Amino acid sequence: MTVQPVPGGLYTVHAFEDLAVGQSESLMRTVMERDIALFAELSGDANPIHLCEQFAASTKFGQRIAHGMLTASLISALLGTRLPGPGAVYLSQTLTFLSPVRIGDVVTARVEVVELVSERRRARLFCECLVDGKPVMEGEAWVAMPPSPRR
Repeated sequence: MTVQPVPGGLYTVHAFEDLAVGQSESLMRTVMERDIALFAELSGDANPIHLCEQFAASTKFGQRIAHGMLTASLISALLGTRLPGPGAVYLSQTLTFLSPVRIGDVVTARVEVVELVSERRRARLFCECLVDGKPVMEGEAWVAMPPSPRR
């Protein structure tokens, strides 16, 4: 089924029965200065490593970096809009941050179905974010799937 929750935005809605181990989806996003500023405002995380060039220059990174949770939010976007998509309920997420994401980096977020629990309508997905093909974050998510719509 395809739904249009916002003007111009089409999302595929997967039923639990449509999922298969190995199925994957990805999206790409360039992290911009505006994204970091908006995320800081929304989350309240005003750590100067994200917002202050002078402070960030004195850290081991030598420059400002994106919030780890900003990067992780791309996984949420995938789970809610592509795989499994609308209707899936996020149950849990583990995250390991491997490398910083900098302003201007193109992040590829990817999820892959690694386990299906049919009696509970649950899916476990491997999650990763990459910059230039190198992992910057990885983990796993569990989602619950709603009952299938009548077909």
